[in-house]
Amino acid sequence: MEVILLEKIGRVGNLGEQVKVRGGYGRNYLIPQGKALPATRENMQRFEQQKAEFQKRQEEILATAKELATQIEGIAVVLDRPAGTTEKLFGSVTNADISSFYKEKGLDIPRSQIDVPHPIRVLGEHTVRIRLHPDVIPVVKVVVERRVNS
Repeated sequence: MEVILLEKIGRVGNLGEQVKVRGGYGRNYLIPQGKALPATRENMQRFEQQKAEFQKRQEEILATAKELATQIEGIAVVLDRPAGTTEKLFGSVTNADISSFYKEKGLDIPRSQIDVPHPIRVLGEHTVRIRLHPDVIPVVKVVVERRVNS
């Protein structure tokens, strides 16, 4: 399926590019989310007429992502979890746990944007990437501490 991208999408393409994507990805995600249009003559003409609007929207999205990145970098992610004597966690820390930590701090970061390379199953300091925008991917440190029973 060929689509015209209405914003920059990582590993797919930039604003205004006509790219070939899998049918389900285009129909079920890109088009309903307003990130792409089917590549037809009418849509190409519509894109050319509204190109300035799409570029302005792209700049706003990038500015919002950069602002959120500075807020994220100012917050230390410290999670306390129960662990055994060998510093191994009972369970693991997931992207949902990190997302709910940020939600408690007043930042809305969907768990789908948090990239935990492998499950965190031991105490200590771990690095995690947060994909806010294809050009803005801050790396944050997640500190997992032993929960103190009181």
